[in-house]
Amino acid sequence: MKKLLRQFRFGERGFTLIELLVVVAILGVLAAVVVPNVGKFMGTGTDQAGRTELHNIQTAMMAMMADTQTATVAAILPVNATPDMRTFPDAVTPLYGNEGFRYLMSPKTAYWYSCAADGTVQGWWDSPGTKQIGIDDPP
Repeated sequence: MKKLLRQFRFGERGFTLIELLVVVAILGVLAAVVVPNVGKFMGTGTDQAGRTELHNIQTAMMAMMADTQTATVAAILPVNATPDMRTFPDAVTPLYGNEGFRYLMSPKTAYWYSCAADGTVQGWWDSPGTKQIGIDDPP
C-alpha cells in the first residue's frame, strides 16, 4: 500500500498544456454566450419596471380622482416635483410635450411622470444628451 501511494504521489505530473487550453476555450465560449444575454435581460427588466410604475401611478390617479370626485386636474406640476402623492398639481400649465415639467419624481422610481388635465399619466425617461423621450401611455 505504501509503495502504491508513493508511486502515485511522485508519478503525477499535472495537467498538460492541451488540457488547460481546452478548459480555457470552453470557458471562453460560455462567457461569449452568457454575457450578451445577461445585458439583454437587464434592459428588459428596466423597461418593464417603468411600465409597471406607470400603471401603478395611473391607478392611483384614477382612485384619487374618484375619491375626490374630480373630473379634471391641473395639467402638470412644474419642475418642483414631489414623491408625495397627497401634494397634487396646482399649476394650470398646458402640456407642451414634457419640457421642464415633472410629476412624481423620486429616487425609487425608474422614470418621471406627468399628468394631463383628464388624469392621464404619461411616463418618461431622460435620454443622456438629448431631449426626454416618452415611454408609454396607459391602456
